[in-house]
Amino acid sequence: MEALNSISNSSCSFYLLALLLLFANAVILANAETHNHKFVVQETPVKRLCKTQNSITVNGQLPGPTLEVNNGDTLVINVVNKARYNVTIHWHGVRQMRTGWADGPEFITQCPIRPGGSYTYRFTIQGQEGTLWWHAHSSWLRATVYGALVIRPKEGDSYPFTKPKRETPILLGEWWDANPIDVVRQATKTGATPNVSDAYTINGQPGDLYNCSSKDTVIVPVDSGETNLLRIINAALNQQLFFTVANHKLTVVGADASYVKPFSTSVLMLGPGQTTDVLITADQPPARYYIAARAYASAQGAPFDNTTTTAILEYKTAPCPAKGVSAKPVVPTLPAFNDTATATTFTSSFRSFKKVQVPTDIDESLFFTVGLGLSKCPSGASSRNCQGPNGTRFTASMNNVSFVLPSNFSLLQAHQQGIPGVFTTDFPAAPPVKFDYTGNVSRALWQPIPGTKVYKLKYGATVQVVLQGTNIFTAENHPIHLHGYDFYIVAEGFGNFNPKTDTAKFNLVDPPLRNTASVPVKGWSVIRFVADNPGVWIMHCHLDVHIGWGLAMAFLVDNGVGQLESLEHPPPDLPVC
Repeated sequence: MEALNSISNSSCSFYLLALLLLFANAVILANAETHNHKFVVQETPVKRLCKTQNSITVNGQLPGPTLEVNNGDTLVINVVNKARYNVTIHWHGVRQMRTGWADGPEFITQCPIRPGGSYTYRFTIQGQEGTLWWHAHSSWLRATVYGALVIRPKEGDSYPFTKPKRETPILLGEWWDANPIDVVRQATKTGATPNVSDAYTINGQPGDLYNCSSKDTVIVPVDSGETNLLRIINAALNQQLFFTVANHKLTVVGADASYVKPFSTSVLMLGPGQTTDVLITADQPPARYYIAARAYASAQGAPFDNTTTTAILEYKTAPCPAKGVSAKPVVPTLPAFNDTATATTFTSSFRSFKKVQVPTDIDESLFFTVGLGLSKCPSGASSRNCQGPNGTRFTASMNNVSFVLPSNFSLLQAHQQGIPGVFTTDFPAAPPVKFDYTGNVSRALWQPIPGTKVYKLKYGATVQVVLQGTNIFTAENHPIHLHGYDFYIVAEGFGNFNPKTDTAKFNLVDPPLRNTASVPVKGWSVIRFVADNPGVWIMHCHLDVHIGWGLAMAFLVDNGVGQLESLEHPPPDLPVC
């Protein structure tokens, strides 16, 4: 009888627990909101650096609208293309669980939205908190089509740090005194490097150090003694950036919408695509202090925009200057443009907020070289089209495959509909030839093979990728971004990755969770993830000049078992090619 009682008691407890769980889930779902937005992509007259030009914007804003949601919320964004170019929008860093059709990269998960067309992106934020962003993923449109995506904790949850008094998104951008699409088209025609930008921007404004710009310099107000959260996003097209605030310490608390163990620094380094959340305490004498960013340019001898963008951190109690006198803000010190030691100290300081479950039994151990290359001038081509070094054309590759986008179907459509001839599944798991990757590379290895190749992964596979930089033509830091996934960066280092000695350096306890890894100049990074999101996901260098040259590949992740492990059906308004 006692046994029966204990069984009935335990089954009662079980049902009670189940009911409580259902109730808790219902409460969470009830609190989750759906946010509807309309993005009109259009030409807008924009004046920068003394000159007005028609720029492509969203809703006439530069940067575009900031989206603010809570973890668990759903976004429904109707994008209407009133511009003269094809466009898509990518929600950078959003996991897009089973909703690959909403990811946005042109010809990977969708055909572009043609001029006059529209498409509605629908997706839910699941288990992510912090700062992400959105941007165009078509040619170089993201130079002006971008904005912040702020994800706060679920209602009732809180930050793992003291709630800041206020929060400010800081978007670092790049500005050309020309149409960015013309800039990249010219480079594609000549085979040479594209012209570098004319300015960097903070929240769309270049700042005091450029012509005709100081009256629009961005002001970030603070009260003495308060602690605020800066959500910093590197939305620049082609440049890693150092960032600092004069005389103030920054406490890093998050990156790429994941919390990190707080650490203090005076300077940040962000590759394009990366975000960093920092707390800043107004503990200095009331005054005006420059917020500043300038290039971290690691490619030896390569041209880059050597200017500095500024905004102003302004204490509300800062003494008013005498009439007709402008109080000059305090000027910060920024690292030299080639200060790799500072960049490395910063990137290697990241740890996950608490102990994490890193995949350990690896199913797929991959080794990908990432770097530049030079193509011989095609036969019959004019020298005008081969203005790279010694009459060549610039190119780039992973594992000697220079990625070519399809043009008649997206990869995801071709995969889902079984359309042959769009891609092959023979992307190599390792470089076809082993060589001294960061040493003096034989000229015979400088020309990659063009192809649209994907690497297939079974649902649930545990994956390790060694991202190995090369010294072909020149070595540089590459920000490598994987769509549809976050990954743990378990190690990074310089030289050629050596599995015998470097495996001992792996952090399998609290490595940072990121969506974009800065592969060090003449070095390597090792990332790990579980292939739990079916679809086709591009992995590429986030320097847009390098994507155009082919520094990309894609993973094809199979469906698992049942509906919850399978890609959703495509939406009815998915654009056609």
